[in-house]
Amino acid sequence: MKYYLIAGEASGDLHASNLIKALKLIDNDADFRAMGGEAMKEAGAILSKHYSEMSFMGFVEVLQNFGTIRRTFDFIKKDIQTFDPTAVVLIDFSGFNLRIAKWAHEQGIMIHYYIAPQVWASRSSRVEKIRAYVDHLYVTLPFELEFYRKYHYEANFVGHPLIDAMASNREVDTNQFLGDNQLGDRKIIALLPGSRKQEISRILPELIKATKDFTDFDIVVAGAPSQTLSFYEPYLNGSKIIFGKTQQLLRVAHLAVVTSGTATLETALIGTPQVVVYKTSPISYAIGKRIVTLKYISLVNLILDRTAVQELIQNECNPKKIKTAISKLLDRTVRERMTQDYNELVKALGDSGASERTAKAIYANTRKLLGQASDLLD
Repeated sequence: MKYYLIAGEASGDLHASNLIKALKLIDNDADFRAMGGEAMKEAGAILSKHYSEMSFMGFVEVLQNFGTIRRTFDFIKKDIQTFDPTAVVLIDFSGFNLRIAKWAHEQGIMIHYYIAPQVWASRSSRVEKIRAYVDHLYVTLPFELEFYRKYHYEANFVGHPLIDAMASNREVDTNQFLGDNQLGDRKIIALLPGSRKQEISRILPELIKATKDFTDFDIVVAGAPSQTLSFYEPYLNGSKIIFGKTQQLLRVAHLAVVTSGTATLETALIGTPQVVVYKTSPISYAIGKRIVTLKYISLVNLILDRTAVQELIQNECNPKKIKTAISKLLDRTVRERMTQDYNELVKALGDSGASERTAKAIYANTRKLLGQASDLLD
């Protein structure tokens, strides 16, 4: 069968790549075309467009780049029509993908949505769009299943793909990692300032200032695969940057300062103590405050429904408060308590195998639509 996949950021690219690998194991005739990144390309998809061309965040930034978004939307529509897929598989990236879902549904194309839009965070009215346009929804967070049931929509809970993605990268030779990256034997503070240019340029300067007095530590920035060294250089101020090895970096780090997003969950699953930060433009933040209804911004706290990791948002995302939060993470009691919370989080997320379960469901549901027998859902 022919699958057209759309992912709009680094985490979606990673999870889509593992989904592609899983689909190839059960569908010998699988053919993939995609908007995505290098991971999807390496997994076997032909890229029609790289997600880095759509790397915008915040309400204001989206408006400023509306022309680019519109052109990309029109391009993808034409590309889907030319490819003529059996099914479209959308991965996260809800602002763009829900619009694609509406259009593709109108063309009679089957829609699978993997890693559901976070409509539980804001604008829950979007559930009606999902019900109308998405044939099969695969959710990855335990509380999402009950959320959709309240709206009489039966989603599929498949577990979280990060568990799978990390399983293949579980071991790290600390001495080799330190040597390969010209690091000494000092403890490491890892800085994860996000993957989009807008968030990196707002957050990384605050992190660098906050860590300048931790002279007994190596300060190491996790570089986003969609960005270049030249983009980071004005911000680093002597700190080291490592690309393509975020999980390895987190495994050897003593603690991490992490921008809100999937990386907070990744850090927790690895077991590294963290403080979560987030900062956007003042206008985007003001708009977001009016429509977002969540108590927390980090997935760790959302899943556990309590403050397991400290969150520093917007004006609190400043060097003084970040420095204080880092100092707290040096305390053994605080670190041990966080480890206990992480263990509870792992239990809540369920077993590994999300990519395989999702691939089997997509394959079986698509064959069912085509009138072909399948026992993969049994």
